[in-house]
Amino acid sequence: MIQLQVKDTGDVLGEISEEDLQFLIDNLEEESSDDTDYYIDRTTVELFQEAGASDKLIYLLEQALGDNDDAEIAWSRV
Repeated sequence: MIQLQVKDTGDVLGEISEEDLQFLIDNLEEESSDDTDYYIDRTTVELFQEAGASDKLIYLLEQALGDNDDAEIAWSRV
């Protein structure tokens, strides 16, 4: 199981699939090969939606943003 969370607060957003994780890895910048956190903003989420990201992933990313324009998310295997 892969869990997505808000990095700053540790709030769990929900579970994502292997495909969703691969989508994030393929489309976001990683600082190293063991990097598990990403910076996102509203434009990123819009681009992901246009690129065919799953509805669930889009929903969770929007939840991470909340009322903010940007956020850092992290994933972990649990």
